[in-house]
Amino acid sequence: MRNKYRAVPTTIDGIRFASKREGARYAELKLLEKAGEIRNLECHPVFPIVIDGVKIGRYTADFAYFTDNERVVEDVKSKATAKGEAYRLRIKVVRVLYPGVDFREVF
Repeated sequence: MRNKYRAVPTTIDGIRFASKREGARYAELKLLEKAGEIRNLECHPVFPIVIDGVKIGRYTADFAYFTDNERVVEDVKSKATAKGEAYRLRIKVVRVLYPGVDFREVF
């Protein structure tokens, strides 16, 4: 089945990525981790969306890692995928629920 954004799934280090762009970002982050710029690189971390004790859903990011002073969560996006209404709402909710985390979109 063809991806509606024409993304080509890629596997690196036994990890499946949704696109070549995401796989390339993983390779960059691995180099940064090896160089000591970041630490504890995690692929596809899950953030539960729970409001008033009710599980509404979840947000699965592409990557999470730590810099010297913060946790960073990244989503690799194209301009087309970043415009999705459901994605925009989900990321707004997650930013409110996890205020100490730096959520970034990488284009």
